[in-house]
Amino acid sequence: MPGTRTTLRAGFAALFAICLIAAPLPAPAQSSAPASGSSTATTAKPKRTPTPGQIAARERQKKCAAEWKEAKAAGKIEKGMKWPAYWSACNKRLKGTAT
Repeated sequence: MPGTRTTLRAGFAALFAICLIAAPLPAPAQSSAPASGSSTATTAKPKRTPTPGQIAARERQKKCAAEWKEAKAAGKIEKGMKWPAYWSACNKRLKGTAT
């Protein structure tokens, strides 16, 4: 009866394949995202205006970034100096002159 066992395995494999094909697929992960036609503006939080301190910090950062680019292009940056260290020193210097 070796033929019966092989036939049974083949039948089971075919049944399994049919079940996989006929089974519904899980829903895509996009179900948590809003529909493409819906407006997200009603659910989004309104943007807060920056505080005067935040505005001043952004201005200092822009000034320091411009100085960094000029000094780096001219080769005046110390060897091993990275932007965070330069920004820290520049920010302290600009805060001292503003006060």
